[in-house]
Amino acid sequence: MDKYSFIQKLLHYFILDNNFIKKSLFDLEKIFFKNSQNIIKKRHIFITGLPRSGTTALLEFFYKSEDFASLTYSDMPFIMSPNIGSKIYKKKNSRLVDRIHKDGIKYNLDSPEAFDEVFFKTFDNHRSQSQEFLNFVGHILNKYNKFRYLSKNNNNYKRITLISSIFPNSSFLIPYRSPLQHAYSLLNQHKNFLEIQKNNKFILRYMNFLGHNEFGLNYNSWNKPKNYYDHLSINHWLEQWYLFYENILNKINTNNTYLISYESLCKNNIAVDRIFKKFNFELKNKSKFFNLSYKNFENNYDLSLLNKCEELKKDLDNICFF
Repeated sequence: MDKYSFIQKLLHYFILDNNFIKKSLFDLEKIFFKNSQNIIKKRHIFITGLPRSGTTALLEFFYKSEDFASLTYSDMPFIMSPNIGSKIYKKKNSRLVDRIHKDGIKYNLDSPEAFDEVFFKTFDNHRSQSQEFLNFVGHILNKYNKFRYLSKNNNNYKRITLISSIFPNSSFLIPYRSPLQHAYSLLNQHKNFLEIQKNNKFILRYMNFLGHNEFGLNYNSWNKPKNYYDHLSINHWLEQWYLFYENILNKINTNNTYLISYESLCKNNIAVDRIFKKFNFELKNKSKFFNLSYKNFENNYDLSLLNKCEELKKDLDNICFF
């Protein structure tokens, strides 16, 4: 996104910043690309939860199997009409480049990404979402000639009931990490995007188009802070970690929602094998896929808050999938 030409930026503004255009393209997609396959009962996968918890690694892990269709960078900005977009806006293959997150993850036009929040921003009421999400997913499956949909959307934890009513056999994966490591990762990414967006206003608008308000100048906290309001304080992000997973723990439906310990994924091959079996897919290359890094930090956090987070993590460990 930081390398887009003027014409590419203009096209993004024209399409993604206009609900009428997005809905019109969506309606045209329904007319010209009707869904013939029965996808309601397929075992679709929805990865959701706090950013920096391993959601992107899980997305790429499932996607490597080639059993799933997901929105990719090549679908931008025609998120609401991927089949039409592929006909009128040809993109050349691109080499792998580093994400602006500076986290070592590389991507190109064929990489999957969290774009389906565009749909929920376009159809912003429950009734229209219920009516149209089936068509939206069907269009993506149609383009990529697959039967199972794969989504990474940090906001979908709020829509588990809605999506389950549309796709009753779908599964929701919510990863979590050690709270202090996770909180520092969130804080560092927030600082990173503050700097990036101050110097590049298109990236700020781009993130707004996609509904990505997790970091930077357009940051919206996941929960209303109770004691820590300073976004540049580690305690703010520790409190957000606690409030988020406390809410998940109180509302989780274990019939189709699975808490995933990212540390276990990184350390335990048995955990990876359980994913293969549970979600009915396989990878040809089973080389180590998940990487774990620990960083040492100064002791400038609220110890009592951290202890609360650690106790909550034990509760998550007790009911997690592995």
